[in-house]
Amino acid sequence: MKRLFFVLLMVLVIFLPVLLVASSGGTAHPGSFPPTLESYHDSQMTHVGKILLHRMEVEPLNIIVTLLFLGAIIHTFLASKFKKISEKLREKHEEAVPKKENATQYTGDVVKEVSFTSEVFHFLGEIEVIFGLWVFPVLLAVSYVHGLDSIIAYINSVNFTEPVFVVVIMTLAATRPIIRLSEQSLQQVAKLGKGSPAALWFSVLTMGPILGSFVTEPGAMTISALILAKQFYARKPDPKFAYATIGLLFVNISVGGTLTHFAAPPVLMVAGKWNWDMGFMFTNFGYKAIIGILISNTLYFLYFRKDFEKLENIKISRKSKLLIPWDMREDKVPLFVTITHILIMIWTVYFAHYPPFFIGGFLIFLGFSQATGHHQNRINLKPALLVGFFLSGLVIHGGLQKWWIAPILGNLAELPLMLGATLLTAFNDNAAITYLSSLVPTFTDSMKYAVVAGAVTGGGLTVIANAPNPAGQSILQKFFTHGVAPSGLLLGALIPTIIMGLIFMLL
Repeated sequence: MKRLFFVLLMVLVIFLPVLLVASSGGTAHPGSFPPTLESYHDSQMTHVGKILLHRMEVEPLNIIVTLLFLGAIIHTFLASKFKKISEKLREKHEEAVPKKENATQYTGDVVKEVSFTSEVFHFLGEIEVIFGLWVFPVLLAVSYVHGLDSIIAYINSVNFTEPVFVVVIMTLAATRPIIRLSEQSLQQVAKLGKGSPAALWFSVLTMGPILGSFVTEPGAMTISALILAKQFYARKPDPKFAYATIGLLFVNISVGGTLTHFAAPPVLMVAGKWNWDMGFMFTNFGYKAIIGILISNTLYFLYFRKDFEKLENIKISRKSKLLIPWDMREDKVPLFVTITHILIMIWTVYFAHYPPFFIGGFLIFLGFSQATGHHQNRINLKPALLVGFFLSGLVIHGGLQKWWIAPILGNLAELPLMLGATLLTAFNDNAAITYLSSLVPTFTDSMKYAVVAGAVTGGGLTVIANAPNPAGQSILQKFFTHGVAPSGLLLGALIPTIIMGLIFMLL
């Protein structure tokens, strides 16, 4: 009953702003929402506080949609709590319900009875779901005040190309032919160091993140985490070394996708609007990211050199092998299958801004993967769809926050802007930070650089700081006694974060 009350309270909190609007007495003023910045007629005002108060008076609904956006951010902090409650409910349910093995008449699948309440809390604990979930009360509030046509017009004006592209490219990057090719390439690099655990560790944490600029950061995180699970974490490193490695991985992945304009979610959200192409990204971010990755990896390598010596004498136990996903099976993938996957990825990236083209290519991929199913793993669309849902919710919320973002961020200098973006990223996904910044019409080129540099720098501090982090944690958390502790991740990522911040500021 207590947990049911908690769910009802959560629903009430989500829809409370809508009830507040309803209590005002009905539709206030049908029309378009959100208002354009020019419609506020406050260009003569210079004080930020007065500008915000004026815009609240002109459009009170601004307060409601921003409170809902704040509610989504607070919800992200509570995600782990919901997951823990879900796990406890699931364990309690499994103890209370006797095991059943009821095979279905046609498929022979085993029917497993699940706890509905546990699944509800698990759903509320999915970080990628949160922003999309909080869109629904926004839709209701805007529809109530301005009419259904207003919210339909707004949603129709939102550009969902980036979220759809991320879903497609993440799915392609996680296929077995691409993962196998990436693993074999990294192993060849590691052979330069005689294939030792130290050499493989260094190559994965260096080449893996850089690879993210071409197979996307989520793809690189999946590949790198799986290889580290197989070759490093399965050897049971010291907890301090284990946390240092996952912290370094998260930071390196966050900055490693900046060599191109399509691989890192925080860059992808602004590249089209700011006209940043591959050449711009490499000359302004990419080479600095490579330098920072090499410096951070070298420092950690030297500090833990004695730990590497211990790992060389440790054999991987059968129990540790069982913790590694079955995707890492060793049988070969035919060359024509791998080449076809690469060509489809190239097609997708080339037509990244044209959904009819890359969606068509994705449909061809689905057919090809079914025809070569014995060389594939089961296509798991859930991670990609969740990230796409997250980004979709983000762009819907973000378009309604222009009224306060423009005057606040527009009044910050470059250094405070970069430090602020780094700090905010630790408490929210960095794609959210850059997208919201792209809504500020007065940003100069140096301010654009500062906010993106800060966002990618802070992408490894917490699991919610960068979209690919949850994927990496889900693969590696089995090798930590009580899961990945936020404090351990923060300490492991702190030094490389500082290094990357200094490099982006000074070079």
